[in-house]
Amino acid sequence: MRTVGILRENPQTRVVEIAEPMGVVAAVIPSTNPTSTAIYKALISIKARNACVMSPHPSAKGCILESVKVMHGPAVRAGLPSDALLCMSEVTLEGTQELMKGRDTGVILATGGIGLVRAAYSSGKPAFGVGPGNVPAYVEKTADVPKAVKHIIDGKTFDYGTLCSSEQSIVCDEPIREQVVAEVKKNGGYFMSEPEIAAVSRVVVTPQRLANPEIVGKPAPYIAEKAGIKVPPETRALVAPLAGVGRDFPLSIEKLSPVLAFYVVKDWHEGCERCLQLLRYGGTGHTLGIHSRDDAVIRAFALKKPVYRIVANTQTSMGATGYTTGLAPSMSLGCGAYAGNITSDNITPLHLINIKRLAYELPREARTSALRDQVAAFLDERLGGPPRPASPGPPPLSPAPAQPPAVDFVSEDDVRRALREGRTIRVSPRAIITPAARDAAAGGNVLVIEGR
Repeated sequence: MRTVGILRENPQTRVVEIAEPMGVVAAVIPSTNPTSTAIYKALISIKARNACVMSPHPSAKGCILESVKVMHGPAVRAGLPSDALLCMSEVTLEGTQELMKGRDTGVILATGGIGLVRAAYSSGKPAFGVGPGNVPAYVEKTADVPKAVKHIIDGKTFDYGTLCSSEQSIVCDEPIREQVVAEVKKNGGYFMSEPEIAAVSRVVVTPQRLANPEIVGKPAPYIAEKAGIKVPPETRALVAPLAGVGRDFPLSIEKLSPVLAFYVVKDWHEGCERCLQLLRYGGTGHTLGIHSRDDAVIRAFALKKPVYRIVANTQTSMGATGYTTGLAPSMSLGCGAYAGNITSDNITPLHLINIKRLAYELPREARTSALRDQVAAFLDERLGGPPRPASPGPPPLSPAPAQPPAVDFVSEDDVRRALREGRTIRVSPRAIITPAARDAAAGGNVLVIEGR
């Protein structure tokens, strides 16, 4: 992933794209997954040549400061300016607001509650806010049930359920109910009785229907003990069979701990509706998981759900963050307009650079053909038509190399340009290829993996 100097040079349009850092990144760090978020925001800020100043959540100040300390020494020894990675040692709301509004702040990366994200957007600075998740995992009747349940429990218990992309509910079809229950128990899940659900609800959820910060990131036996119930010491997750979603069912919220709601539905249509209810109760725009061998059902879910990451047949914790899927690797997941966020992307270093464009004059004939190509490309993209051959263009800025270097990032626009120009794109083995780029390249040979 290139973030320095010339990013792309298009001989056809005679446009050169140049990376420019944004400046100081004001990184607001939450208490739920503080160390991983701090490390990730530092990495992407510095990768994009920005300084990073962190505002830690008061309850996680110690571990965030320690994370910055661990990174700071080696980074400075490697050449990073000593004041390019800093963390506020005294944390107040007023201090965070001043950081976000500061004259030298170029962009804000805000992870936290809805109020914090809104404050970031109202600061007068460019901001990337990311919203909460209330991720349902739907197990459809055609799913590989043992694999699906293992993924769900593994995802839910990773880091004790603190990732916003971790599964919060299991929704399964009635025909496979018994098999799903058996697999949940096999993987360390403990199904609670109604009195136990009530006791755990009082511990895990506050009267305001928010996750109790004292329980966030705690193991299942610890939570059970706090609730006054006994579970086997090897219990990995507490599972609560529920009849509905909303204030009357406290464990239907995002819990940020190894506690799962459990629902049974008649078929995928009813499952679709239950997942919608869960998403609207605190997870709009974030992530949904589905386990199925029926691709028509998977695509129906993708078309209908108000989320920007539909993760199929893998755990949502690692799938949404790009570890087990082709999504861009990220620990900051945008929730788009559904949740009042500026982007639905996985936030990467590319979001922390601006792009300057050097545009050379085109000869009159080339201008006409270039405009024709742009109109054709626009129509192809919007109307789904086949790629059209490009008109002959102007001479290149400089003699083209015999073999262009392999790239580390490929977007849909890159693929469509290559298709119009009748050329291939050499891709490094570790390159990030966006899902839209993969779709645009499907069925062709436009992407050539280096070394294959």
